[in-house]
Formats: sequence, structure tokens, C-alpha cells
Amino acid sequence: MIRPAGFRGAAFGRGVEGNGRDDPSARARLSSALGIRDDWAYLNQVHGKVVRRVTGPGLAGNGDAIVTDVRGLPLVVATADCVPIVVEGDHSVGVIHAGWRGVVAGVIPAALDAMRALGDTPRRAAIGPSIGPCCYEVGDDVASVLSGYGATTTFSTRSVDLWSAATDQLDGLDVWHSGICTFTETDYWSYRRDGTTRRQIAVAWLPKD
Repeated sequence: MIRPAGFRGAAFGRGVEGNGRDDPSARARLSSALGIRDDWAYLNQVHGKVVRRVTGPGLAGNGDAIVTDVRGLPLVVATADCVPIVVEGDHSVGVIHAGWRGVVAGVIPAALDAMRALGDTPRRAAIGPSIGPCCYEVGDDVASVLSGYGATTTFSTRSVDLWSAATDQLDGLDVWHSGICTFTETDYWSYRRDGTTRRQIAVAWLPKD
């Protein structure tokens, strides 16, 4: 797993490490490796902007971001090209699933606002492995709603830069970036590359001490 430097409770899994959101055995392995509890809070991800505040583990409903101020409670999203983001504040944490629809809808600023509603100030964010502008080929529909983030793939087709779009929506926070493209790095699942239903996870938590 990738542990971003300077973060108290953030990790991004590789595809080969399993989907701890849906697979209890993978969750147990990952939890043991990270030294966290193995009952996590998770979402039915729907590519929107709904943020769920949680105080306990289990399914929190439909949404694409979770925040908590409960220490020791892991939060998880699963991705296979969409952008996973962990945001840390002084006494809260959030994890975000941001595909192009979520970015356009505003799930990232909504998550920051949810942390502020807990009386906290978001301090830093980590962007995990996701499809890069090198490979994210799009049509007119996506290009038009993300017109300020146009790019070109390495195979000379139209692309958008979700990494830059996400960074801009993080409102000036200190941002760590993995720089890993899931399409090109075969340790990670990619829906665009393989049409897979498999996912890797991003998990966030507030340490107990």
C-alpha cells in the first residue's frame, strides 16, 4: 500500500492487495497491515456529490464522500480509474470518490464543507492512483463540461486532466499526489483498460492517539 508522507491516517491500495470495501478477508489483511480496526464505513458509490457524515462502521448509504470526527474509524472508497482523495483536518478526516461526474457535480468542495461543518479546518489532501491525462480519452460530453482541463493522450486523442481539476477544487490545500496512472500501471485495476469490475481501495482514519 501507498502511505502518503506527512499523513496521519491515509493509505491507497494496489489492485493485487484486494478490495477491502467488499471482501472481508482482504479487509482483515489490509487492516492488520495498517494497524487499524477491520470494520470500516463505506458507501454505495453513485458518481454524485452527496457526502455522508458517519459515526460508526458499515454501509452509510448512497454517496461519494464520507467524513468523520470519530477517532479510529476507517473510511473507504473503491476505485478503478476515478480519483480517490483523502483529506485531513485537525480533528476530522474524509475520503472522496471523484470521477468526472463527481468533479463536475462538486463532490470535492462538498466534502471540504462537510468537514468545516464539524468545526474543523481541512489542512491537506492526498490524491491516489487514478487515470491520468495521458490516457483518459473522452468525447464531447466530458470535454465540454471540463473545458478548462483539456489534454491530449499519449496516443494523440482528446483527454481531460482530472488530476488538475481535482487539485483546483481542493481550495489551496497542501496536496500530495501519487502520480500513478491506473491505465498504464498494471498493479492497479482500470475499467478503461480492461472493462473490469474489480477495484482497489483508498482508506482514511483519525488515529486514536
